[in-house]
Amino acid sequence: MPAGSLSADLSELMQCTCCACFNLRKASRAVTQLYDDTLRPAGIRVTQFSLLVAASLAGPTTVSRLAEIAVMDRTTLTRNLEILEKLDLIEIAPGKDRRTRVVDITGKGQEALSKALPLWKEAQSRVVNALGESRWRTLQEHLSRVVAVADPDKAVLE
Repeated sequence: MPAGSLSADLSELMQCTCCACFNLRKASRAVTQLYDDTLRPAGIRVTQFSLLVAASLAGPTTVSRLAEIAVMDRTTLTRNLEILEKLDLIEIAPGKDRRTRVVDITGKGQEALSKALPLWKEAQSRVVNALGESRWRTLQEHLSRVVAVADPDKAVLE
């Protein structure tokens, strides 16, 4: 078989178009773009907005706990938190012991959230209205189940 030729049967490859991961990520990229475009006037991206919301709701919390809440690995979360810290939207301080770090939203972070919240509501309404309330609730239920299938321990954090 020549280099670069597919050894898999074409019909098997066609089954891959139904891949849960690919399709969830594709939907996620499309929805992320919508929210990012809508939040642009606030100067933050939806990933940053979501972390600011989580940090605000959690109050001062450890990086590990915030990673659990966001269902993110610590390395990815740390990279995202470093950006928010440089923008003075959060502060990261030593925890009770040397191994922990505590994340807290700053006044500037609260201001950014206040500016972004009406824009987020606009994007959220666009998605919910396009799907309809019933489909939206069903989608939320199904996504929660997907999280539970992927990692049952993370499902309880919803």
